[in-house]
Amino acid sequence: MKIKLVWFILFAFGRLLSFAATNALSLALPAGAVAEKPAESAAIRTPKPSLAPRINGPKIFGVRPGSPFLFRIPATGERPMVFTAASLPAGLSLEAKSGLITGLLKERGEFAVTLIASNALGVAKREFRIVVGDRIALTPPMGWNTYYGFRLSVSDQLIREQVDAMVKSGLADHGWSYINLDEGWTMNPASKDPLLNGAPREVDGRIRANGRFPDMKALCDYVHGKGLKIGLYSSPGPLDCAGFVGSYQHEEQDALSYADWGFDFLKYDWCSYQQIAKDDSMAEARKPYELMAHALQKKRRDLVFSFCQYGKGNSWEWAADAGANTWRTTRDIIDKWETVSRYGFGQAGLENYSGPGRWNDPDMLMVGVMARNMPSRLTADEQYTHVSLWCLLNAPLIIGGDLRKLDEFTLGLLTNDEVIEVNQDPLGQQASRVAQDEKAQTEVWARRMEDGSRAVGLFNRSEQPASVTAPWNALQIQGAQTVRDLWRQNNLGIFTNEFSAAVPAHGVQLIRVRTK
Repeated sequence: MKIKLVWFILFAFGRLLSFAATNALSLALPAGAVAEKPAESAAIRTPKPSLAPRINGPKIFGVRPGSPFLFRIPATGERPMVFTAASLPAGLSLEAKSGLITGLLKERGEFAVTLIASNALGVAKREFRIVVGDRIALTPPMGWNTYYGFRLSVSDQLIREQVDAMVKSGLADHGWSYINLDEGWTMNPASKDPLLNGAPREVDGRIRANGRFPDMKALCDYVHGKGLKIGLYSSPGPLDCAGFVGSYQHEEQDALSYADWGFDFLKYDWCSYQQIAKDDSMAEARKPYELMAHALQKKRRDLVFSFCQYGKGNSWEWAADAGANTWRTTRDIIDKWETVSRYGFGQAGLENYSGPGRWNDPDMLMVGVMARNMPSRLTADEQYTHVSLWCLLNAPLIIGGDLRKLDEFTLGLLTNDEVIEVNQDPLGQQASRVAQDEKAQTEVWARRMEDGSRAVGLFNRSEQPASVTAPWNALQIQGAQTVRDLWRQNNLGIFTNEFSAAVPAHGVQLIRVRTK
């Protein structure tokens, strides 16, 4: 028991160090100040969207029989816009002005639907598949999380403001849909704040939110009313990593509360369960997650289940079988190149464990304004690499920065539909490293897309500009191929045998290669 306690203390200290590292440069800033971006040019590569309609986001959506259906059609273009759908299955209805599809589907099956968006400048159509079965999260979740921007300073009001910002900024029109509440919403037995220190559970054992969250169901209803989804956080241990109440020995009750309130996503963080686990075996690592997975699956509500145990016990090898939709493969990320590079490129070899409904998760996107109003310390090129690699990896795209403070550069990073399409491709094939020059520190990652094309990232991990080449044989293609720059959304020409590009230090050239 002493060993486990020491482990937990070291773990908590590590979390504190991570927090300090993330905020070290911000401590010298006065409250409310925003540090300037690096001197490097933060060129915006993403073109402005057309005023004509364009439907974005996932092309496939999974739901379990009998679970509430909620999908907001993501579409850019001038408003007002009218939404319709051809072949929408019975049991679902579409609100023409908002593009919000709701209802209930009881029978298993697959439905081919045509989504239609119209405004004064034109009409856009997109094929959309609804799959009613056992699997959800058929494409990686896209959304936002409180942790890296706010740590424990969370509240009902903050969540509502972030929801409004996701809609107002236009992120929701590009497929971003989850607003996830991390630690800090339950009671904290050690806190002296009267809002946080109270009875952790009702007399019947049900979990209580702290005083910053007066009505969880009302909060969920507010998020759903905007056409978005909402997630929350817990731990299989008695306490979470910051000392707030976890779910230990109340898994069934907590799963019921989450479903009754209306949550759509659960992040489950190992934390104090280390004191409960008998040893470091895979069986002990799986046990608490399987317990909560079974509890969630019994409820008439779909909650994406995100395992957060930092890759403990090679989680990618067993997490999907234990009930996960996503699982962390790394420790907590920070907005430094060394960490982003190590975690992202460290996913090599894990591609066989990823696919529709089951995703490797190297942690969040460290872009935008982070804790204490500090902009991401990643340079512009490093941020392009970060987003490009996470899209190629089919990683969950969860924004770490404050949605109320998105500048034009960060919006460009997060609203490029051709880049997002790589992440949301229905085939769900995670990219692998197909070429590497260790001396030059360059590498090429590629993945097959559902239409047979290839999405390819040419990466330069060195400190100097470099030429990077993607040979056709490494991509398993041949002959004349059309190459498209996905960030700038323009064709670069027709190439035979290979494609080469000059790539800046820590930068990327993200392309899509199609047969001529």
